[in-house]
Amino acid sequence: MKRGTFFEDAFAEAFAKPERASVESRDRAFARLLVATVLRRHGELAHIVGAHLQKPLPEPQGWVWQILLAGAAQLLFLETPPHAAIGLAVDQCKADPNARRFDKLVNAVLRRVSDKGRAALDDLDPVALNVPAWLFAGWEKTYGPERARRVALASLEEPPLDVTVKGDPAEWAAKLQGVALPTGTVRILQAGRITDLPGFDDGSWWVQDAAAALPARLVNAKPGQHVADLCAAPGGKTAELVAAGATVTAVDISAARLRRVKDNLDRLQVSANCITADVLDWLPPAPFDAVLIDAPCSATGTIRRHPDILHVRQSRGFGKLIDLQRKLLDRAATFVRPGGLLVFCTCSLEPEEGEHQISRFLEDHRDYERLPVTAAEIGGLAGAVTPDGDMRTLPCHRFPGHENGLGLDGFYAARLRRLDG
Repeated sequence: MKRGTFFEDAFAEAFAKPERASVESRDRAFARLLVATVLRRHGELAHIVGAHLQKPLPEPQGWVWQILLAGAAQLLFLETPPHAAIGLAVDQCKADPNARRFDKLVNAVLRRVSDKGRAALDDLDPVALNVPAWLFAGWEKTYGPERARRVALASLEEPPLDVTVKGDPAEWAAKLQGVALPTGTVRILQAGRITDLPGFDDGSWWVQDAAAALPARLVNAKPGQHVADLCAAPGGKTAELVAAGATVTAVDISAARLRRVKDNLDRLQVSANCITADVLDWLPPAPFDAVLIDAPCSATGTIRRHPDILHVRQSRGFGKLIDLQRKLLDRAATFVRPGGLLVFCTCSLEPEEGEHQISRFLEDHRDYERLPVTAAEIGGLAGAVTPDGDMRTLPCHRFPGHENGLGLDGFYAARLRRLDG
């Protein structure tokens, strides 16, 4: 496995190995939760574990540091019984030739963490320890100190499983033991293995964060319309547009990712015209009634689902991504018929990848105008409608009637209309 591989890809690769084929779904789900928790709470865990080490670990140390962090995560965040968490950590040490000499140390350190760690955790600042200072400083500048802190804390939460359903949301909420959100998304708090849930095999729903489902709603696709979904993978928005009755062309530069889109559409028993191409080079045979583009971005709005972003993004300099977004947006604008719609979105919390892109675009493209988003279109989330009429969801947002529930991913979306003539 290559260093720098994203968490989800690394996890899938690890469990694709034959020797792990027999791992039960419950154990696989717990392994994923454990790794995600270590990534999400790494700063706090490292601080507490480090406080109980009398001196730095000598080399070679194998995986002992990672074993300590995983043990501490179980004790402090996952409510694993101490004997189980510590016993597993010691067994892992003994299985590693370079770490086995530390088995007694691991036992002692984790016992101290079990006894004193929770009290110490209460005195720590999770934002300062887990969120890179450069990232939080940008959020403070954009959203103000109080809201930035709420965004950061919400980004450190374990997210629920959200699904978009083909049928009645209330009925599927009952079947899946979840709740139907105002937008029709069904939220499941205790999901288990996704493929074991009712309706998966017969294609009754697909996994999609509640916020990620909103940009396609802004297209307001209708039967008979021709709609393009650019940078389409993983395909949730494609499925939404097809479900609305539109004839959809899904374009993505990655053949492997587009293959997963096709597989998901096959499971859902729907179809789209899937094209592997670079949007910057591709030319459609005719203009579309609407174009949706979910542009590549820093993905800082999805940290709660992808906590490795806290570690792989090293600075606020997203210049290459911002330049690519600008080029993709300009290119997508040429695919829209007069009177048609262009919806641009990113799963980023950074204004350079959202509001600033649209401001620049409207200055350069006088043949487009903004078509404001209304709160009614996005489940009553009035706080997610910007003064300019765009959509900006934040991880700390809650739907009306679900104020005590978990939040949603951070998404920006703007809806533009190409003027006639």
